[in-house]
Amino acid sequence: MPTGTLYIVATPIGNLEDITLRALRILKEVDLIAAEDTRHTRHLLDRHHIDNQLTSYHDHNKEEKAPVLVSRMLDGRSIALVTDAGTPGISDPGYFLINLAIDQKIPVVPIPGATAAIAALSISGMPTDSFVFEGFLPSKQMARAKRLQELAQEKRTLIFYEAPHKIIKTIEDMLEVLGDRRAVVTRELTKIHEEAIRGALSEILKHLSEGTIKGEFTIILHGASAEPQKQDIDTAEYLKNLMLHRGLSKKEAIAAAADELGLPKKEVYKESLKIDH
Repeated sequence: MPTGTLYIVATPIGNLEDITLRALRILKEVDLIAAEDTRHTRHLLDRHHIDNQLTSYHDHNKEEKAPVLVSRMLDGRSIALVTDAGTPGISDPGYFLINLAIDQKIPVVPIPGATAAIAALSISGMPTDSFVFEGFLPSKQMARAKRLQELAQEKRTLIFYEAPHKIIKTIEDMLEVLGDRRAVVTRELTKIHEEAIRGALSEILKHLSEGTIKGEFTIILHGASAEPQKQDIDTAEYLKNLMLHRGLSKKEAIAAAADELGLPKKEVYKESLKIDH
């Protein structure tokens, strides 16, 4: 008996219309759909009038469930793997099942579609000829700062995912470690409250601090540049953030800003006069 096939099916990241005709056909035809959250996927299936069997496959059961799914495919059944949103295997436990299937010589077929990282990059206005997907940074502050330090000289555009309860701390750490770089932060992509926040990290931090934080975030960050992006940086804001986040005095902040931005001290001092006392 020939083995079944594992289909890696991308599903919408928000708007339920963002799914391909091929993905809908595969979800109808397979013997079983392995879903991160069966309730979430059932909503998608109902929206497109698909009645098929679901089983759960997620980070907490992957080690016991993956061998069961592989056994079914070895018996000739085909399975579609879906995540809650986007492309399976991107910052989720899909890789575990995929590798097990590959080890057993089971065909693994991609059914491409939405992914938040590429959707955000496509509207960012950042260089797209070369980029790095970092996914989620470490949750602990020291580990996060260390990883950002390792990326400090990376010249390619950087892409990160972040949860709403950690977005402020992550942007603060980026500002502290990488300087006031140009960035775009998106949330709720393809949903009703879709938003793209553009500007220097200090401006984005201010915007986030003043609003209600909801939804999953994607951060597109400009890579390291040999020449500072002076036109993208508000020097007075940069000084304020040096004093606020690094605890520097105004004199120390002027010296640090001049060094980090490659500007004359006199020019930075002039900008410092704009800061409210």
